[in-house]
Amino acid sequence: MKNIGLSKLWNSLRFSYWFLPSLMATGGVGLALIVLTVDEKNLVQTEAFPWLYQGGPDGARALLSAVAGSMVTVAATVFSITIVALQLAATNFGPRLLRNFMRDRGNQIVLGTFIATFLYCLMVMRRVYGEDYDAFVPHISVTVGIVLSFASISVLIYFIHHASTIIQASHVIADVVTDLDKAIERLFPEKIGQSQYKKTRRVGEIPQDFGAQTCPVESKVTGYLQKVDDSLLLKLTCKYNLLIQLQSRPGQFVAKGSTIVLVYPGGRVNQDLADQINRAFLLGRERTEQQDIEFPLDQLVEIALRALSPGINDPFTAVRCIDRLGAGLSYLAEREFPSRYWYDEDSELRIIAEPVTFERLVDIAFNQIRHYGKSDIVVMVRLLNAIAQIAQRTHRTHDRFVLQKQADTILHSSYEGLPEKHDRHIVEEHYNRAIQCLTQTELELKINPSEFQ
Repeated sequence: MKNIGLSKLWNSLRFSYWFLPSLMATGGVGLALIVLTVDEKNLVQTEAFPWLYQGGPDGARALLSAVAGSMVTVAATVFSITIVALQLAATNFGPRLLRNFMRDRGNQIVLGTFIATFLYCLMVMRRVYGEDYDAFVPHISVTVGIVLSFASISVLIYFIHHASTIIQASHVIADVVTDLDKAIERLFPEKIGQSQYKKTRRVGEIPQDFGAQTCPVESKVTGYLQKVDDSLLLKLTCKYNLLIQLQSRPGQFVAKGSTIVLVYPGGRVNQDLADQINRAFLLGRERTEQQDIEFPLDQLVEIALRALSPGINDPFTAVRCIDRLGAGLSYLAEREFPSRYWYDEDSELRIIAEPVTFERLVDIAFNQIRHYGKSDIVVMVRLLNAIAQIAQRTHRTHDRFVLQKQADTILHSSYEGLPEKHDRHIVEEHYNRAIQCLTQTELELKINPSEFQ
């Protein structure tokens, strides 16, 4: 429960727009207190540093007031520009991609810098008092305020560039691809042939009365399944000598009261055990890429579909998404997919899951783009080129069959969507090239099968 709770807290903070600016604002107040202490105790002889602020209290108050006032104005402008960028992103790329903009560190640092500078100036300005003949002017503190104002100007220049960059399609796609690559490394760490051992279900491991003697455990909340704490589930199954079957995988929507797991034997299930099992499942309002490899693929597909819509009509952005999807599936084709059977340290079957398959990922990546882009020859050709690219790194027979089936479907869709015979002929050429890549890979495996075992 501790790990799953910390994970939920960390994700809520990581995707929030306020957390980092709040930390920076607190840092601004702390910096003001520290520097004011140095000034009040004369820990530094200001006369030895002529570049420090040497003016009187009126000048210090006017300077700090001007900096503080300008920071509030600029912060409001930055916030307004950010809102406009979010609106453009929601329109062009889809509302689900707003999470990527909200967690953007550049925007958060810019806003945090302005707020921290504003609070710093306020804290210092309240300690400036008196007239020229009987006054206290924190020279070091005022100088630091001037330095922060220059830093804020630099940050403002950066923000103008950054705000115009983050709404570009290439930047948005690159951010999603980064999440996809990290998810692949996290969820599919082993490449084909690297596994030291493989566990497959043995005859008799699943009891014959499993279906009749199981007891369902219902979910206590509603939301998207974001993470499953497999270590906690294994501990529970070993402690109570259970066999459980997961009914949902990360990324799926779970309604309150729906069955989340089946427990065998069902007679050992009580309220306390049901509560402990529920603690192993993290549900939230939105999908995340923590354990959901489909989510970044869906994001790329959504960008491509919006680009292909009649209102936008931007096939070049769709082509970029197809290229990235092809690269991601190429990496996945070389990875070992996890088994649906989970074992404890004594090799006892404890959990039956329903992991994602390569076929499902290929369908997610290509089906909708193929359907909505079948009248665009550039899109159809790029889909076939992506399949050819994936085929060169596909070493499982069933995966090659999946790719060939997808290529056949793309070819048939092109016959429906492309009225020109010349266009259909071009698609056929790329289809033949994709089939050739699939066939060539299969021949290489037959010649040297040990390379991928």
